[in-house]
Amino acid sequence: MTEDEIIAFVSGLPGVASTVAGADNGAPEVSWGDSFFFYDPDGTRPDARRHPFATIVTQDYPGFDTRSDLNRPGVFRLNVDAGRQRFQELFGYPPAQHPEHADEYEYAAPDLVVPHPVYATHGWVSIVCPGKGTDQDAHSLLELAHQRARNRYHAHDEPQEP
Repeated sequence: MTEDEIIAFVSGLPGVASTVAGADNGAPEVSWGDSFFFYDPDGTRPDARRHPFATIVTQDYPGFDTRSDLNRPGVFRLNVDAGRQRFQELFGYPPAQHPEHADEYEYAAPDLVVPHPVYATHGWVSIVCPGKGTDQDAHSLLELAHQRARNRYHAHDEPQEP
């Protein structure tokens, strides 16, 4: 799977808004070129209330996120908010226990579903250069994350009891 194929797939899901970080949108320079996917069907949610359900990261963030070694030519990482339940199904322990298991994974290995090197405790997973071994996983994880984001978005629309 290429970045463009992933972007086309996610952008084709209903209600998805996407952005590529760059100078034109005020994103920090370290993130320029990275893609962020939100559920925002009307495009009206303020940036402060938009949280991505998936991202594509194309470089390391020095001092913060370097375990995937993304500064190699042609390497990128798909990151997906899989949620606690799916995370536990995939890895056999809840996200909160990831620090105890963090050294069990090779975060830079391509075409493997692994816990996100930084956000695993929040239920995020990642795949460096998704390929034939993970293309179905990537699609199903993206669909799940999209549905979860959709549910969160619409939960805010429901009237609250007094």
